[in-house]
Amino acid sequence: MKRLIAITFTLLIATVGLAQKKELKAAEKAIKNSNFAEAKSLLGSLESVIGSADDKLKGKYHFLLGKALYANGSGAEEDMGKAIENLNKSGSGYANEVATMKSAMVNTFLTSANSALEQKNYAVSSNGFEKAYRLSPQDTLYLFYAASIAVNGQEYDSALKYYNELQDMNYSGVETEFVALNKETGEEESFPNEAIRDISVKGGTHIKPSVKKSEPRSGEIAKNIALIYVSQGKNEEAINAMKKAREANPEDLNLLLTEANVYYKMGDTNKYKELIQIASEKDPNNAELSYNLGVLSADAGDIEAARGYYTKAMEIDPTYVNAFMNMAALVLDEESKIVDEMNQLGSSAADDRKYDELKAKRMQVYKDAIPYLESALEIKQNNLQAATTLMNIYSAIGDTAKYKEMKAMVDSMNSDGGN
Repeated sequence: MKRLIAITFTLLIATVGLAQKKELKAAEKAIKNSNFAEAKSLLGSLESVIGSADDKLKGKYHFLLGKALYANGSGAEEDMGKAIENLNKSGSGYANEVATMKSAMVNTFLTSANSALEQKNYAVSSNGFEKAYRLSPQDTLYLFYAASIAVNGQEYDSALKYYNELQDMNYSGVETEFVALNKETGEEESFPNEAIRDISVKGGTHIKPSVKKSEPRSGEIAKNIALIYVSQGKNEEAINAMKKAREANPEDLNLLLTEANVYYKMGDTNKYKELIQIASEKDPNNAELSYNLGVLSADAGDIEAARGYYTKAMEIDPTYVNAFMNMAALVLDEESKIVDEMNQLGSSAADDRKYDELKAKRMQVYKDAIPYLESALEIKQNNLQAATTLMNIYSAIGDTAKYKEMKAMVDSMNSDGGN
């Protein structure tokens, strides 16, 4: 009796196996005829029993299901991830077919992602780059693009997921670039790979071959992770993310500045100032650092310190237009205090003398601001804000010629859409 049961069970297994093969064959035929819905239905009927099949049948099942879900690129968005998962489960028996199919899928996803990006459809674009990465995990740049584009589309949860994944794999983003100097143009050109560059050098069209490394993206990744956490009100996670990044890259000045900016966004100006000053000591010839310290000092009401920092920024970089504009604003801020004092005076002889003193002081404030505004206008000739302020100052101090000159410039900028 026991033997009979065993034989019956064996026959049952064999019958199930034949049924699976029949369904798989029917699904394969449906896929060849581009009837992907039918193929999905046929394969769906095998989902509960395929686990008992042998590896060969399982491999074929996952391969066909991957093809059915992908549907030559026309599959539903929610099916694309499942298609990739099934292709990855198809095993070595379909290695060549899967490789060919994945290559075509990567191109499809990249084309769709780039098209969506041009249309500023960031969610679709990010998803396309992420799918391309899942198919070609050695191309980590695709995942970086997916994260960055997700940020542009304010898809912060997706961006955070991708950035954390990149950090977990210690992705630096450093890329190797093969370059050589074009003999005819004298300009440096980049080549897809070392072999093509060397062919050009041997052919005599290029000289001075070299290899360059791009800047690491680890700082940008850490910054965006931290800023996403800040936007979500998760300040502790933001600081931990920055500390983790700085521990791994202690000499990275950009990370230090990023951490400072995170503290600034959190409202911790003391910590921001401390880190900016450390950065300033590490890079004393950085005009932007000095400018940022000036902004912070002005916000804190430390006017003398702000003047010092703006002056240093202008000395380091005489074309740093924002430093000139902010210095002019600092000077002109004194006017409101003078006007308030003038308005509080009475009509006595002493008050009249005080009024004249304050009026002269007010005129001097205008004159002190002029050099900074003129410099800003020289640096950026379409600087409407600088030109307008100068026009008003010249009117106030009675310089008619300069006023007319500035008014003509302002009118011209307004007609041209100047900024």
